[in-house]
Amino acid sequence: MQLPSAYTSGYAKARSQDEALADKYIAHTIIGDPELDPILEELSSLPRDELHKFIAAGVHHKGGLHKAPEPLRDFFKSLEEPPPWLDFKDFRPGIYVFNPNSDLMLAAFVAGVLVEGFSTLIAKSFNITGRVRGTHRRLRQNIRQVMEIFYPGGLQRGGDGWATSVRVRFVHSQIRLLLANSEEWDHSAWGTPLSAANLGFAISIFSQRLLHYAKDLGAVFTEEEKASVLAIWRYTGYLMGIPESILYKDGTEADAIYRIGYLCEPPPDADSATMANSLIGAVPAVAEIHEEKEAQKVVGLAYRLSRALLGNQLADAFEYPKSWTFGALWAFRTSQRLQRLWKRSSIRSGNFVQLLSMSTYDEGGLSYRLPDHFRHDESSEW
Repeated sequence: MQLPSAYTSGYAKARSQDEALADKYIAHTIIGDPELDPILEELSSLPRDELHKFIAAGVHHKGGLHKAPEPLRDFFKSLEEPPPWLDFKDFRPGIYVFNPNSDLMLAAFVAGVLVEGFSTLIAKSFNITGRVRGTHRRLRQNIRQVMEIFYPGGLQRGGDGWATSVRVRFVHSQIRLLLANSEEWDHSAWGTPLSAANLGFAISIFSQRLLHYAKDLGAVFTEEEKASVLAIWRYTGYLMGIPESILYKDGTEADAIYRIGYLCEPPPDADSATMANSLIGAVPAVAEIHEEKEAQKVVGLAYRLSRALLGNQLADAFEYPKSWTFGALWAFRTSQRLQRLWKRSSIRSGNFVQLLSMSTYDEGGLSYRLPDHFRHDESSEW
């Protein structure tokens, strides 16, 4: 097994706690998307507009896919066959609980889940590409994906949750290919860009940690609802191309992947801090707040919530501004209860969750264009 040098210290610590899972995690640091990556590499000489047209046709069952190269046709055909463990009835409790708790779950997703995801080497993939410049657009797309996968029927074939998740898979695969062929990526130190290990870790955060953070913000879930939320994210991860060998099966396994993956990963560095802070700083743009003082209030609230959820150790590693978080979660929960009780909004700068809900959709809708250069500012529009 190849061991990327950045993982050497953490791997030894993780192996002392769970040898088998630590070995599995490290093995997946040199794996990307075994199914889609070879296809995009084979089709790299295909005219860009043709490839994008074929992808859109495959996602939306439009005419024209029959003209696509055979590997791409076979790929979409494979997605028509759901995994044997999939049962859409398992999604119902999670969908029903998301509706009344969408505000709290979105707040937990942005202030906790997304930023914690940048604690791994996945941050290097985003920072090297320069995608930090488009953080507000990516945040909009992330929020849209969450809203769509929890919409009734969203993850069924033809649903927007299905489409957004498969789109993410293509984007990840293309960026992985571009970075792997660049001189910027250090394979011996970091393994594969956007590795299966990093994505398996991330989907565990998106699911199990989302439940944990949403509970901290005042959401209440039954055991059936928790299992359903996990089932929704598990199938989402499957659609996003995470190999089943590193995709959790239940909450216990999600916790284990999170714990061992966190030990394996090197400590968050400047790349992690850059991405985490850019995400927090993007909230006013997503909420379309342009007045400076109002934007500062929103960012300040986002930082306090994020620090309170993540804890001081990780917040300091992210180079967050120092702030006093004692009582911050209690105050947030109280304000949300009052808003629901009175059925009216508080001042705009304090109503963080409504701000997130204002801009769910990216301008222009979904695009299936892919980057053609690993640097964001040198790529054609996508």
